[in-house]
Amino acid sequence: MGADGTGTGTGTADGTGTGTGDGGGVLGLIAALRARVAALVEARSAGDPTAGDPLRGLYVGEETARRTAVRDAGDAVRGADPVLPDIGGAGRTARLARAFGLSALDAHILLVALAPEVDRGFETLYGYLNDDVGRRRATVALALDLAGTGPSDPAGRDRFHPAAPLRAGGLLEVADEDRPLPGRALGVPERVVAHLLGDDGRLDAELLGRGVELMPPSVVAGAPPEPSALGARIAAAGPVAVHLRERVPGAGAAAVAAALRGAGRPVLRYRPESVDVPTVRALLREARLREAAVVVEPLPPDPGPLVRALVPSDVTVILAGTDAPDPRWATGAVLLALDAPGGATGGGDLWRRELGPLEDDSDLDRATAAYRLGEDQIRRAARTARALAAFEGTAPTLAHVRHSARLVSAPLLDSRARRVRPAVGFADLVLPEEPLGLLRELTGRARDRDRVLGEWRLRTGGGRGRGVVSLFAGESGTGKTLGAEVVAGELGLDLYVVDLSSLVDKYVGETEKNLERIFAEVDRTDCVLLFDEADAVFGKRSEVRSSHDRYANLESAYLLQRLEAFDGLAVLTTNLRSNIDEAFTRRLDLVVEFPFPDAAQRVSLWRSCLADTPRAADVDAEVARCAEEFELAGGAIRSAAVTAGYLAAARGAAVTGADVREGARREYRKAGRLVPDAGLPWAP
Repeated sequence: MGADGTGTGTGTADGTGTGTGDGGGVLGLIAALRARVAALVEARSAGDPTAGDPLRGLYVGEETARRTAVRDAGDAVRGADPVLPDIGGAGRTARLARAFGLSALDAHILLVALAPEVDRGFETLYGYLNDDVGRRRATVALALDLAGTGPSDPAGRDRFHPAAPLRAGGLLEVADEDRPLPGRALGVPERVVAHLLGDDGRLDAELLGRGVELMPPSVVAGAPPEPSALGARIAAAGPVAVHLRERVPGAGAAAVAAALRGAGRPVLRYRPESVDVPTVRALLREARLREAAVVVEPLPPDPGPLVRALVPSDVTVILAGTDAPDPRWATGAVLLALDAPGGATGGGDLWRRELGPLEDDSDLDRATAAYRLGEDQIRRAARTARALAAFEGTAPTLAHVRHSARLVSAPLLDSRARRVRPAVGFADLVLPEEPLGLLRELTGRARDRDRVLGEWRLRTGGGRGRGVVSLFAGESGTGKTLGAEVVAGELGLDLYVVDLSSLVDKYVGETEKNLERIFAEVDRTDCVLLFDEADAVFGKRSEVRSSHDRYANLESAYLLQRLEAFDGLAVLTTNLRSNIDEAFTRRLDLVVEFPFPDAAQRVSLWRSCLADTPRAADVDAEVARCAEEFELAGGAIRSAAVTAGYLAAARGAAVTGADVREGARREYRKAGRLVPDAGLPWAP
């Protein structure tokens, strides 16, 4: 046993074992305390005429009252020195004292309150010293008497103030608040008792079901092989409060947590559903007991009360979220605001570890590159993919991976945008090589943006984001929306078509608020956002001639700034490229022109639309003639093919050339154009 009464034990280095750990040291201190208590019992019983009374402590007699009236309140305990633990030592008691800022007197008071939890004999001794057999816990007066002072000492009484270290840190409970302070009973929470006895095997019961997870130190499977530089700096620093602004929800928090664990620090991961101050207090106590860091992600909608409860402490606290921190969250403490390291962590390697055997994982990195998922999201998606595969009786496939990734990262846009689940690919597009190449380049930009814009820092300064924004320009029906769907499908993402009519508001500032909700949601999740007929909000600014012009230009100014900071994927479509403001064009990554199809392309479009329908022998020849005669865009050709299908279905027969021609004629009439008729002498 050491000089401070500490001993050796079998607890693990990270404090997660269930062995005796430093419990032997605490037991040694309690044994020394017993001698001190015995001396006080001896001092109290000397000259006490009721010492042998079997009913002592159940009533107050005349002799007891007289003796109490003349007793000096400052009588010292003789025969043993106070048990003041060495708080500068290496034992568990000393470490706890340093972690909570306890003085030697604080440590003594804690030991006095702890003794009945370890040795039931103290209940009898304390009952005698309290002169009340029903009060078997230490009281404030008894703790101060055993310390060699007394309840009249202002410094001693101050140790029991709610803001003093013992009570503020959650180490000491003071009951009987209706009694005078000297008579109040003292207790020690069960979690603190277990810690002092060397048992850190379980989290505090107050944290169960509260979104708290213990992550013990060590390099574990799934952690990045090299922790981020930022994470290493945080791990090497003393107690610090940091807000990480993440681009990928959970990614920055996971990287920093991995760095802390790799440096030998346990981490308490906290996912609060609301602001619960008692839980926060228990969490901070647990962090101090384990010398752990606290990582909070995601933050609740109003993080202010939570941050104010967490940050003014000597615990390393990492707050992670996609929004910028508000200076009002912690006005009385220092909160460092930093950008989270990198993008999604783990990547293909983490997917492979979580998925297990995959039918074909050669293209897994490419299939998952478009998803900005953190570690937790990847694990949830992998579990979902395995469950889907098990339900189908197969090994997980890339289709399962894409489906599960979309589920965990789906944005909450259904009320303001229409979701389209892509069912087409590049084979369904009929376009010249140049726009096709630009669409393929667009998918590549979406996959590689973290490397190019993040690691290589090719877009820095001015608060610019890592979004990819493109403009699809062309006449109505030339395939702009279909092209956006193809891009989304190639990336394995859902397409969300924004309903501009639900965004534009007659009240000043409301349109910007509606747009911000959409941009903010897409920044946090993975999807392709389509602004169809974008001229309505991205049109050219005009000369200010009225208040309407002024407010319209304010909307344009907001959009220009928001596109600079955008982190998602967006496609704008317009029938007239000249309608889009040049300032918007400069901020676009790509502009893809969708030309009106020529005759050869119209033949391909007709054949593509009729590919799965039963056809008569004359259809191919009629398709060639209609492609020459009817100058229709792809959207109109699809509608004409649908009309031909309905005409054939009404007869219960295959599609004929006449059906094809009739469908084309109706599309011409819908557009208000003259219908060519081969039967007329002047027809071409």
